[in-house]
Amino acid sequence: MEVATETGFELALAMARLREMPAFLEGALARMEPSAVMRCPSPGAFSLGEHACHLRDLEREGYLVRVRRLIAEERPALAGFDGDAVAAARDYPSQDARVAARDFAAARGELLSLLAPLTASHLALPATFQGEPVTFAAVVAMIVQHDREHREEIGGLPWK
Repeated sequence: MEVATETGFELALAMARLREMPAFLEGALARMEPSAVMRCPSPGAFSLGEHACHLRDLEREGYLVRVRRLIAEERPALAGFDGDAVAAARDYPSQDARVAARDFAAARGELLSLLAPLTASHLALPATFQGEPVTFAAVVAMIVQHDREHREEIGGLPWK
């Protein structure tokens, strides 16, 4: 399921994909051997637990902030989120992955509630992201793409 079609951006499709990610993460945590949850698969790659922490923090401090600003401000300049720096500063390997996954699910629910009432005119709202012009629809598409990338990475983790 893609968020873009021949006719343009499809918010309903994007929201369906966004709605799936918390359950995907919870399912991965349930299937993985507990001893493997925080095992780093290779240098520079996240363990499943680190994925959970990253998704939580980016949702709260990146995506929710950006969406709120797009709703409230005219042409906001949206900032990036340095996930690697945040991961190092917050010592993700020492955190509880299941708590992070629950916090991510709550933040994602909040994001979905902000997106639900949007109209086509909202989706066309302009902003800049790291100095480049974007629309609200493009920001939502970025979130969907980010989820897709994490699904792929999580799917490639060693499960034992």
